[in-house]
Amino acid sequence: MRHRKSFNHLGRKSAHRKAMLANMAASLILHKRIKTTTAKAKELRTYVEPLITKSKEDSTNSRRVVFGYLQDKDAVTELFREVAVKVAERPGGYTRIIKLGTRLGDNADMCIMELVDFNENLLKTSTAGKAKAKSSRRGTKKKVEATVGEPAKVKTAPAATAIEDAKIVEDSKSAEVSEIEEKKEE
Repeated sequence: MRHRKSFNHLGRKSAHRKAMLANMAASLILHKRIKTTTAKAKELRTYVEPLITKSKEDSTNSRRVVFGYLQDKDAVTELFREVAVKVAERPGGYTRIIKLGTRLGDNADMCIMELVDFNENLLKTSTAGKAKAKSSRRGTKKKVEATVGEPAKVKTAPAATAIEDAKIVEDSKSAEVSEIEEKKEE
């Protein structure tokens, strides 16, 4: 029975689970994003986030503690040189899980796990801000005035000028018809 056992064993013995999490954490630190199952990503988050917090203090002891978990010199070096510098101001939440759907072979839930501060696409959109267009429901309609050879122009007009709108549409249609007839004659 698994009463009051708080973490997911992932169907593995403890040594296999620890080795797998160490390899996945090293890959996440080196490559900044990995594709894995959602269950493994949730367990990896609890494994790697304390290590990133530990890397904020660059001392010999913290490097040895992190190496004890990762067992990869390159990953430890990358963590303390690049990752710790970028996450220095962040109080936590260093990873992001983006769900992808299910895997074709066994229908497992798949996701991408990435370090938050290393996704340049999302950083650009969050700093740019979003401009909102104002919309009004006050009785103005948009009409399109088009002439042949020119791009369509969008104008706003009061709702009472529907007759004028119909005239403009008829004029544009007659201009198109006359231009087509000229091309046929040539």
